[in-house]
Amino acid sequence: MTLLLEVQNLRTHFPVLKGFLRRQVGTVKAVDDVSFTLGTKETLALVGESGCGKTTTGRSILRLVEPTGGEVRFQGTELRSLAPEPLRAFRRNMQIIFQDPFSSLNPRKTVGEAIGGPLMLHGLATDTADAERQAKAVLERVGLQAKYTSRYPHEFSGGQRQRIGLARAVALRPALIVCDEAVSALDVSVQAQVVNLLVDLQAELGMSYLFIAHDLSVVRHIADRVAVMYLGRLVEIGDIDEVFDHPAHPYTQALLSAIPLPDPQKERRRKRIVLQGDLPSPADPPSGCHFRTRCQMFAHELDEARRQRCIDESPALIDRTGSQDRLDACHYATQSSVL
Repeated sequence: MTLLLEVQNLRTHFPVLKGFLRRQVGTVKAVDDVSFTLGTKETLALVGESGCGKTTTGRSILRLVEPTGGEVRFQGTELRSLAPEPLRAFRRNMQIIFQDPFSSLNPRKTVGEAIGGPLMLHGLATDTADAERQAKAVLERVGLQAKYTSRYPHEFSGGQRQRIGLARAVALRPALIVCDEAVSALDVSVQAQVVNLLVDLQAELGMSYLFIAHDLSVVRHIADRVAVMYLGRLVEIGDIDEVFDHPAHPYTQALLSAIPLPDPQKERRRKRIVLQGDLPSPADPPSGCHFRTRCQMFAHELDEARRQRCIDESPALIDRTGSQDRLDACHYATQSSVL
């Protein structure tokens, strides 16, 4: 598989300012040393709790938020070193579907203007009439009527607005789309329609997706691989079926145990892993393993010597299973089945 995107040691930190003079008193490490790759026509899901850094990772890759450090290579080009004009040209091939379908569209622009504007900007439409024609065609492709180009965002439902956001992204035929919680604000029936549409468009246009989500049932349906994120760091990454069937990191096991099973008997027999406490602050993360303060293995299974290692040493994201496609960041990872 040809690599489309390579992310190496990506870091995005934000200063904590205090007082009248706005002195820096700390740093929020929203994304801290994240590395992964994405191939052509591949879907990589990025999952984790709210506040773990998923959205910031996606926006840092596109430089909607400027990273603090690391490398982002798209089609072999390092994006962080690009000046504004070359970056604008690259953005034709990198698009995003925002989480909120209500605030992601300009209320002062018609749907035709919202979709046709980028086509004109990147030279993909010869004039406004051509942009309007292409906008109507892409609206029909995402299941909306062509006449909607003359309407404004407030005239649509949430599901329709999300389809308009999708139409705006795919109109440029990008190589990469960052789907930032693209279906989380929709009801279940509309979720299914949008997810199936994404799958169909990927097969037709050959796009790659970085699919940011917290609904693991949707993730298993659409993704080829999954990366699990906790407090700004990746804790496990691998093939979707391998990770879901045999999760190795305790945090991944806890996430997957929360997925309801359709079989009532299996659901009753299954032991659910309930994490204690809240997600620690990224401004003051625990030493060593960030997950140790909520880890069921640290609390109940490890002896004092092994606990001390978790406190002192941050586990690297490495291969512990003999498969280069499966990485985890736990000193004592053990594969198990929780579904």
